[in-house]
Amino acid sequence: VQLQASGGGSVQAGGSLRLACAASGMIFDIDSMGWYRQAPGKQRELVARITSAGSTNYADSVKGRFTISRDNAKTAVYLQMNSLKPEDTAVYYCSANIMGRIYWGFGTQVTVSS
Repeated sequence: VQLQASGGGSVQAGGSLRLACAASGMIFDIDSMGWYRQAPGKQRELVARITSAGSTNYADSVKGRFTISRDNAKTAVYLQMNSLKPEDTAVYYCSANIMGRIYWGFGTQVTVSS
């Protein structure tokens, strides 16, 4: 299983970015897909997740600003990030839970300047 993330970049505070992640390979049953992030000196944290049933959950710090969605085939996930803040600066990682095993994609850098 491979997860390919894209869409990171640099933006000023208040701006928007959209991350995308596509899963490929031996995909049979994706239980959930999500986005995590890790800022320098901090632990990796959950940003948002969407289950196969369409349920979503978000970190409190991004509620109302970020939206996670997926494609109809349920093998791609997107993260629309609005009203970005400098504290959103981090490396963002896509993840997929497939039959109880967690897969990670390479991170994509998001930098928000004040």
